[in-house]
Amino acid sequence: MIRKIFQRIRRRIFPSQIEKNQKKWHQDGGDNRYRFDYCLDKNSLILDVGGYDGQWASDIFSRFTCKIYVFEPVQVFSENISNRFMHNSNIIVQSFALGLNSRSEFISINSTGSSVYRDFGNKQKIDFMDVRKWFQENRIDTVDLMKVNIEGGEYELLDRMLECELMNKVKNLQVQFHEIDKHSKKKMKSLQDRLRNTHELTFHYEFIWENWKIKEDLVNQE
Repeated sequence: MIRKIFQRIRRRIFPSQIEKNQKKWHQDGGDNRYRFDYCLDKNSLILDVGGYDGQWASDIFSRFTCKIYVFEPVQVFSENISNRFMHNSNIIVQSFALGLNSRSEFISINSTGSSVYRDFGNKQKIDFMDVRKWFQENRIDTVDLMKVNIEGGEYELLDRMLECELMNKVKNLQVQFHEIDKHSKKKMKSLQDRLRNTHELTFHYEFIWENWKIKEDLVNQE
């Protein structure tokens, strides 16, 4: 309790840059202003990478009634999402993570902060699938919106997608980067530089949320 009080005082008096960015995001109404502001319809395809409780998928579906793949590797979260949408055939739950390759890892469970890259004590084995393999097996040619919030896994996932030129298939990438170690900012900047070859930034709150929209000349080549 005392520790939490000191943390609140510290955040109020000496907020970190990420905390300042988060405050600005909320002041700007980011959750409602940006996260659902897309030109989508019932024919759109959405990838929700990091589903947790399925709330974002529910919110986006209620607006556009589109097809959504939800990726959630933690068993209890995945089962809850499956039960939540058991009568909705347009929301398809994938009980694994997308990444560099197909493998198993241990993830630390901490509600929305569950991560392979942090240690919270309570761990569970999860499965990864190579994102290139998933795209190929499901014959994915166009993704209208891909939301990524996977607590550090975004670095290997986006690196793999850029390496395989899968980002050319994604019209909008809504991603939350995470500061998981001292190299995170450098890795984020490197990915952003590579994304600029095919996409342009439409909103940006560092380590909170940002969106990359495919360049018009690439859309016109389809």
